[in-house]
Amino acid sequence: MKESRYRSWGGYPRTQQEPHVLNWLSDNWPKQTNKSLLPFGNGRSYGDSCLNNQGILLDARGLDHFIDFDVDKGILRCEAGVLLSEILDLIVPKGWFLPVTPGTKYVTIGGAIANDVHGKNHHRNGTFGRFVKQFELQRSDGTRLICSPTENTAMFEATISGLGLTGLILWAEIELQKIHTPYMNVESIRFANLDEFFELSEESNDLYEYTVAWIDCLAKGNVLGRGFFMRANHAVEMPTSPPTAPSRKLSIPIELPFPLLNSYTLKTFNTLYYNKQFIRRWQGDQHYDPFFYPLDGINHWNRMYGKEGFVQYQCVVPHAHGKEVIRNILSEISRARSGSFLSVLKVFGDSPSPGMLSFPQPGVTLALDFPNKHKNTFELLDNLDILLKNAGGRLYPAKDARMTARNFKLFYPNWEKFSQYIDPRFSSSFWRRVTDE
Repeated sequence: MKESRYRSWGGYPRTQQEPHVLNWLSDNWPKQTNKSLLPFGNGRSYGDSCLNNQGILLDARGLDHFIDFDVDKGILRCEAGVLLSEILDLIVPKGWFLPVTPGTKYVTIGGAIANDVHGKNHHRNGTFGRFVKQFELQRSDGTRLICSPTENTAMFEATISGLGLTGLILWAEIELQKIHTPYMNVESIRFANLDEFFELSEESNDLYEYTVAWIDCLAKGNVLGRGFFMRANHAVEMPTSPPTAPSRKLSIPIELPFPLLNSYTLKTFNTLYYNKQFIRRWQGDQHYDPFFYPLDGINHWNRMYGKEGFVQYQCVVPHAHGKEVIRNILSEISRARSGSFLSVLKVFGDSPSPGMLSFPQPGVTLALDFPNKHKNTFELLDNLDILLKNAGGRLYPAKDARMTARNFKLFYPNWEKFSQYIDPRFSSSFWRRVTDE
């Protein structure tokens, strides 16, 4: 049976919805229906924020045309279904780059706005929404609004991080970042524990535009939180021997009946991965693609978690409690032997987002993927929620599949203000779950 395109990246929960494909030549929204609507880009949200069980998904991937590119000023306008990968193919040869990019380039620009994505340079640039100059929003009653920081401002702020609930973004205009080459000056540092991570973050923030760390979340004791710290800047000169971007991809061709990663294979894999770099520090040049998008080199990597899928837990903890809470979270995971290979740790900056429901806040963010073992997995994550709530942290809606309504309202106290701007015909599985609808 062919795998449905209309699923979340984590594969959980499974829902049934009716797709309605849009394209640039038509304005054929479903009219005679009482079902709720939700835009759908490329399905890279991990949980159910891109799903609309028993409703209609407005498939916007066909809105994939470029409208204008000012090469001198670095201003790009394109339809909302254009992928970041397609934007990069256009702008990098012209000496421009995305000012903010998530860990995959296979998201639409509409999805990047709706989830107000962040990247390895949050401590410098903040979120994607800070570089959106304007967009056109279509409401279900046919109204079209130009939204910007100076026009329809409240709707602009609601739509950025608005999870697709305020209407359909038709096109967007963004500000780009100037670069000189497609290469990165990269340094990878193996660190022994969580204390070393925070020391490296502090010394790197002013010197490096991009910082991020992989951690071994099964490590414990004196090596709790060990991993690799990666920091980089855009290269200002072409390397003497420029490395090439990967031309061939690995692929997981089918959804496996069982997860490849379990408590036994994960411990071995993490140990081998931590020791793959024989020297403590490695410096070199790298093409931007494998630096920003390492997992994009494996097609359908989400299938390695098996037919039950996986759930991601991405949280942010304010600086005042960051080290202590991250330490406690990692200790809890290690005790449960339910570790994650894809464990990413980063310090967020203090640049405010225009988005009403934007996830990042000054602090430390940790992202973890867990094979979906249902009760066992959810009990562990419930315990992590307690640690997070007590510290004034929050979870990321774009990565969530099980946040309770009570916790959502605690994490995002302005949710009621945001709800005033939701299109009356729009809804999602996520929104109904976290608002008790």
